Amino acid sequence: MNPQLFKNLFAKSARDRRLRYFTSISLSVFLIYFVLLARRSETYNDVLQAVASSHKLSSSSPSSPSSILDNHPVTRLVQDARLEFKKKLGKQSLTLEQAANRYRERRGRHPPPGFDTWFRIAQEKNAIIVEDFFDRIYHDINPFWAFNPLELRRMIRGQLQYIHIRDGQAWYETDDIEHRQPWVQRWTELVQEMMPHLPDLDMVLNIMDETRVSVPYEKMSEYVTQEKQMRSLFPPEEATIDYTGYDDNDGVTSYDPGWVRTEADKYWDHYRVTCPPNAPGRNISSLPTFDTPIDSMYPIGPMPFAPEGFVQNFTAASDPCLQPHLRGMHGTFIESVSMATTHDLYPIFGGCKLPGNNDILIPGGMLLDSYDLFSGGDSHGGAWSKKKTGLIWRGVASGGRNTAKNWWRFQRHRFVQMMNGTAVTLAEQGGDAVFTFKLSNVDSYKVQARLDGRLGQWLDEFSDAGFTDLNCYPLEKGGTCIYTSPHMKVMEAMPMKRQYNYKFLPDVDGNSYSARFRAFLRSTSMPLKATIYSEWHDDRLVPWAHFAPMDNTFSDTYAVLEYFMEHDEIAQRIAEEGREWAEKAMRREDMMLYVWRLLLEYARVVDPKRDRLAFVGDLVG
Repeated sequence: MNPQLFKNLFAKSARDRRLRYFTSISLSVFLIYFVLLARRSETYNDVLQAVASSHKLSSSSPSSPSSILDNHPVTRLVQDARLEFKKKLGKQSLTLEQAANRYRERRGRHPPPGFDTWFRIAQEKNAIIVEDFFDRIYHDINPFWAFNPLELRRMIRGQLQYIHIRDGQAWYETDDIEHRQPWVQRWTELVQEMMPHLPDLDMVLNIMDETRVSVPYEKMSEYVTQEKQMRSLFPPEEATIDYTGYDDNDGVTSYDPGWVRTEADKYWDHYRVTCPPNAPGRNISSLPTFDTPIDSMYPIGPMPFAPEGFVQNFTAASDPCLQPHLRGMHGTFIESVSMATTHDLYPIFGGCKLPGNNDILIPGGMLLDSYDLFSGGDSHGGAWSKKKTGLIWRGVASGGRNTAKNWWRFQRHRFVQMMNGTAVTLAEQGGDAVFTFKLSNVDSYKVQARLDGRLGQWLDEFSDAGFTDLNCYPLEKGGTCIYTSPHMKVMEAMPMKRQYNYKFLPDVDGNSYSARFRAFLRSTSMPLKATIYSEWHDDRLVPWAHFAPMDNTFSDTYAVLEYFMEHDEIAQRIAEEGREWAEKAMRREDMMLYVWRLLLEYARVVDPKRDRLAFVGDLVG
């Protein structure tokens, strides 16, 4: 290849340096593929060395040869993640015909009526349409095809929180507007942006932090099988686009989904029925007490989703069915603040759920709120080079109802203590204290500070994590707590825009999903995330490409932080590419388009004419 051609192509303007960056990445992908074909016997490191020597990267590039040649497990995970993400983007639909065809291929049905209008608006809003990004909709909606549509309409009568749509108008209904968080209002405002393009329908809303529907695995398998048998790409001339109106005077006034509201400390027993029969968590009961040391709860040996100690399968890492130890290490299963669950499939919409739950996902109400606490306002942080090489976390001690007999088992307490140098030094020295964690074996991750016996001192150099309220039960004034104050102090809150001055922003579950994750993604800092919750955006994000995943025990966190502090250019790239992608695929417009498409599917599945309701305009036009 002519060197002079490259010299002319890559001028030293900022714009051309950006072009050089993307061209270099494209060359890397091509050359990796070529070398793998030509020299299959080479080691992974040999292949990368061949790529590195094939073109010279500038010293300012976020990916220098030293990082490319690194054979660290995280380096490989990052490289694999970028290739996976590019593969996803290669499926983008640019025309209505493409989108409808890919829908039929993936869903086994014609798209619902209104699909063409939805796609046109999506294009007007510069949305990136990849069919895979909407898989969650069909995971949530498809089981309802096993029900009679009129029965589904009757099932949602008599609840307390609704959005109603009639004749192109949307409004909400709620039981206690003065004392409720305004999530019903925020969801309604989002739906109103779709008017008048939605058919009549009613949405029941979950305004609790906790998720609601836990259908036994065997029953859900029957519903899924029935739905698959009902799929049909019938002849276009048989299709109709006219939805059936609602009869609001049919005499049906209420329906009881069979809510279970007792024994919040035994929720694990309600949840584990959703696990497959062969899953590790299926036949393990709730703990009889949480008033025992945390040490015994840790899993023995490496986890299958993290074969080299670092999360390789984030979906599996977030699944409690595969990790029964979480029944004693996550507040959801220890004692939730409130509980109302049912084992019958029921159409209720909410902002998050556990992987085995059967609620219908929509973007969380907090994500739609302009409150600076969850967004940082208009500020998303400054240049990476000007940030402090450190970690910052502030929050309340939520996650459930922590008490004097269980607090050391909660995920946020564990994270705060593990990021505190004093607590970790005490643990290293075998001190007598109440610990929320146990340190991994010295050789497990080979973190240098751990090998040297100075892990606590190392954390003191860069970690700043603490509670702004210990959330005591019963509550105490001033955010303090008689049983946790001896072990951790209350710290001043820090506005989100100040947190953006740090490079690393960890995200940890509270009572449910963390509302700050989207803001972290949109910032110029790098998010780290551990969770057991599913959200609407999961199919759009690729761990290690847009954020760094952590295990829910946080046993890997020290090694993850050590890696990124030693590979600053890779951390920078994840921060930058995560922010850029969030601004393209997780905007309010994207949330609106996701819910719009979801409601088209929902309106169809509850319609008596659903078997022939379809968009087929691309086939007959």
